[in-house]
Amino acid sequence: MARTRHGDSDQARLREVVARALRRTLAGMWAERLARAFWPLWSLIALTGGALALGLHRVLSDGAMAWGGLILGLAVLAALAAGLWRLRPPRRGEALYRLDRSLPGRPLGALADRPAAEALDAFQQAVWERHIARMAAAARAARPVPPDLRLAARDPFALRYAALLVLTLGVVFGAPTRMGEVARLAGDLGRAGGAAAAHGPSWEGWVEPPAHTGRPSLYLNEVSQSRLSLPQGSEVTLRLYGAADVLGVDESVSGGERPAPGGGGATRSHDFTVAQSGRIAVRGPSGRSWEIVAEPDTPPRVSLDGGPEREGGGQMRQAFEAQDDYGVVGGTARITLDLAAVDRRHGLAAEPEPRDPIELDLPLPISGDRSDFADALVEDLSRHPWANLPVRLRLSAQDATGQTGRSEEIAATLPGRRFFDPLAGAVAELRRDILWTAQNAPRVARVLRALIHRPDGDLIRQAGVYLQLRAVIGEIKAGLEGDALPPARRDRVAAAMWDIALQIEEGDMADAAERLRRARERLSQAMRNGADPSEIEELMDELRAATEAYIRQLAEQGGGDDDGGQEPQGERMEITGAQLQELMDRIEELMAQGRMAEAAELMARLNQLMDNLQVSRGEGGEGAPGGEGMDGLGETLQGQQDLADETFRELQERFDEGTGQEEGRRPGEQDGVGEDGTADGNLEERQRALRDRLRESRRDGLPGGGTESGEAGREALDRAERSMNE
Repeated sequence: MARTRHGDSDQARLREVVARALRRTLAGMWAERLARAFWPLWSLIALTGGALALGLHRVLSDGAMAWGGLILGLAVLAALAAGLWRLRPPRRGEALYRLDRSLPGRPLGALADRPAAEALDAFQQAVWERHIARMAAAARAARPVPPDLRLAARDPFALRYAALLVLTLGVVFGAPTRMGEVARLAGDLGRAGGAAAAHGPSWEGWVEPPAHTGRPSLYLNEVSQSRLSLPQGSEVTLRLYGAADVLGVDESVSGGERPAPGGGGATRSHDFTVAQSGRIAVRGPSGRSWEIVAEPDTPPRVSLDGGPEREGGGQMRQAFEAQDDYGVVGGTARITLDLAAVDRRHGLAAEPEPRDPIELDLPLPISGDRSDFADALVEDLSRHPWANLPVRLRLSAQDATGQTGRSEEIAATLPGRRFFDPLAGAVAELRRDILWTAQNAPRVARVLRALIHRPDGDLIRQAGVYLQLRAVIGEIKAGLEGDALPPARRDRVAAAMWDIALQIEEGDMADAAERLRRARERLSQAMRNGADPSEIEELMDELRAATEAYIRQLAEQGGGDDDGGQEPQGERMEITGAQLQELMDRIEELMAQGRMAEAAELMARLNQLMDNLQVSRGEGGEGAPGGEGMDGLGETLQGQQDLADETFRELQERFDEGTGQEEGRRPGEQDGVGEDGTADGNLEERQRALRDRLRESRRDGLPGGGTESGEAGREALDRAERSMNE
C-alpha cells in the first residue's frame, strides 16, 4: 500500500514538472510567432514614437501632419492585417512535440505508449516497467524550450533595429512628453469649423532652445511664470486654433519683420527666433503674455597660463585655461616665427624660406564640463626648423555657434631638444640652417668639412659618425642645383643630420635606457598577472642589472640630460645606488610576502625615480667628501664645453666673412691659429687656464676612488685633457 502511494506521488510530481515546462514552451512559441508576424507593426510604432519624441511634428505643417497621419494609419492597418494573416496560433500538441524533442530518447512520447500484447508474462511485465521507469526519470529533466526570436531571415535590412534606434534617441535626447502634444493637436484639428466654435478658440506654444545649450524644451501652456530667461537663438512656435479675428500674436523678441503665419483656415502657426529681450503675447480669450530676457551667447575665453615650457626630449608644454557659457567645442594654438627677434647671424643671416604657421589642436576634456577647464598642450616640435628660435604664440577657442575667442599673443622661444655634446649641437644647428633656406647648403657642407677634418681627434668619439657626416657632405654636393638643394633632397639630408646628432648625443645611452624600460615593463606586468616567485626573482635580477648599466652610462656621460644648473636646487632630488638597491630589495620582499598592492606602489615610485634619474655627485650631497672637488671639476668641464662652442662660433664667422677657402689648408690653418697668435690669443689663454685647472683636479684626487663612477670620472678627465692638448 505504501509503495502504491509512493508511486502515485512520483507520478504527480512528474506530471507537474512536465506541465510547467509545457506551459512555458507554449508561451515561448506564442512569443516566437507573434514576433515573426507583427515585427513590421511594432517597428512602425517604435519609429513613429521616436520621431514624435524628437519633435518631428513641430517642423511639419498642419497639412503635412494630416497626410502623415493618414499614411501612418493605413500603414498600421496594413501591418496589423498582414500579421493576423501570417499568425498561426501554436497548439498544445506542437509544444509537447518540441519539448519531447529536446529530451534524449523522447521520453514523453514513450510514456504515452502501450504494450502491443494485451497480456504480458512476468518477465515481459518487468522489462516494460523498467522501460517506463527509465523514461519517467528522463522526463523529470524536462525544461522549457526557449523560443527562437531571430528575425534576420525575415528582416534582411535590419529595419527593426533602425526603428529601435530612433525610439532610443527620442527617449534619451528628446522629450517623450511631446508625443502627448500630437493627441492634443489631432483633437484640435478635428474641431475645425463648427466643432471649433463649440469648444472656443485655443492655442499652444513651444520654445526650443538651441541644441548646444543642453536646455529642455518648454511647453508654454504649462509654464506658470510670466518672466522667462531664454538663450538667444531659441525657436518659438505658437499655434492658434479658431477664427483669425479672435486670436493673435504680438512679439518684440525677433528683432525684425516676422513672416506671415503658416497654415490656413482654423489653424495658424507663428514661428520666430529669440534675438533680443522683449515680450511675447497671445491676444484673445485665454491669452497669455511673457516678458522674455534673452541670454546672449558670449564668445569663449581662452588664456595662456605662462609661457611654453621644455619637457624631457625637447617636448613643448603649454598650459592654458578656457571658458564658455555652454562649453568649448574646439581650439587651436597658432605659432608663427618672430623674425624680428631672431639673431640674424651665421646660417640665419639669409632670408628664410616661407613656412606656414604651426597650428595645433588644443586638447579638450573627453568627458565632464567643458564650460570651464584647465589643460596643457603637449607637443614634440623638437624637429621643427623653428625649434629654439623666437616665435609668437596665440591660442583660440571656438563654441558651438562658431564664435571664436583668442588669447593675447606672447613672444616666446619654441622649446626644442638641447644637445650637450658640442659636435651633436653643431650638427643640429647646421641642420636648422639648411632647413632655414636651401641656399645654405654650400655653407653647411663647408662647415661640416671643417668639423670632421681630424676624424681621429676627441671631437668624433664614435665609430661611424665620421663616415656618416662624409656621406651627408657627398649628398649635398651631388644634389646642388646652382647654390641650393631641391626640397626633397634637402629634407632627406636634414633627416639624416638629425639622426646623426641624436646618435652622437645619446651614444650607448639609448640602448641602456631601452633595456631599463623593458625590464621595468616586464616586472610591472608580472606583478599585475600574479607571476610565481621564481619568475619575479629573475625579473628583479634583470632590473638590477639594467639599472646598473643605465647608471654607468649616465656617469660616463656626465650625469644625464642636465639643464645646465638652471633647475632650482630645492626641487632636485638625488638618490644613491645604495638607496636604489634598498628600494628594489623592499619591493622583492613585499612581493615574497604577497603584499602586491604595496609592492605596486613602491614600483610606481621606483619608475618615477628612474624617469628623473641623475647621477649624484656625492654620497652626502653638498657636505660629502670631495663635493667641492666635483663642483670645481664640473665648472672646468663646463668651461671646456663653452670654449668649444665659442670656437665653433668663430669658425662660422670666418666662413661668413667670405674666406670659403679652408679646403686644401693644413688642419692648423683651418683652426685659425695664425703665426703671430693674435687671432686666437684669447682662446689659447683660456685653454691654458683650463688645462692647469684639470691638472690641479687630478693632483687633488677625485671622490669615489675605486668605484665605477670614479673610474668613469677619471676617463672623462683624460679625454678632456687630450682634447685640450690637441
